[in-house]
Amino acid sequence: MQDIFSLKPETRYGCPAADHILVNRFYVAGYSYYFRQSKWALEIVDPDKKLMGDIQRLNNFRPDFRVPKRFRADLSDYRNSGFDRGHLVASENMSDTLIQNSETFLLSNMSPQTPEFNRQKWRELEHAVRELDQTEEVLETYVITGPIFDFNTSVRMIGENDENGIRIPVPSHFFKCILTELKSGRLEMWAFEMENADLDGELVDYRVTTAYIEQRAGIFLWNKLTGPEIEVEKNTKRAMW
Repeated sequence: MQDIFSLKPETRYGCPAADHILVNRFYVAGYSYYFRQSKWALEIVDPDKKLMGDIQRLNNFRPDFRVPKRFRADLSDYRNSGFDRGHLVASENMSDTLIQNSETFLLSNMSPQTPEFNRQKWRELEHAVRELDQTEEVLETYVITGPIFDFNTSVRMIGENDENGIRIPVPSHFFKCILTELKSGRLEMWAFEMENADLDGELVDYRVTTAYIEQRAGIFLWNKLTGPEIEVEKNTKRAMW
């Protein structure tokens, strides 16, 4: 039987492992039962090459009922927590149709983010990725985004204890890894790690290698790409951002 993930264009260059792979119409997410949020979300940024579509942001936040209840985040977990429901796949990346935008408001696409981070530096990075996708030489832009948990420090939690005593941990950092396919056939990679806090400086200050993110997040990125040149690329900070 053909692997279902090979039928999704988002997974052309790989699909990391997770407890529960959530196949949406316009992106794929890997959900963690332990963290009650996705470990990663994989998308092709605005495949119609529009910077902004015709659809306004829907804001229809809701639980993802495909996730078993005992592992599922709910709206009440975020209420009065002081944290934003931070998108992994940005709403503005999916604005061509109602259903496309609506899918980004599933709580399986959310992680707790500080308001200062979500609305400032993280938003700046999301916008920069959309601008990158608009450049003439880029055919497609693949992005994988997710949380990082640093258990060497005190982990903040949100949500009320349910009958199983489970709450939602707040990520210490977030990552975004970008892979572009150019008209020349060349692939370019970038990776960013940002603390879940009020940040300043330039985006380039948060550049890291793809290999570093793999170690920090505990996932294997772009696993369908092989060859020594890919390993070099994963370990190189390219100076094109």
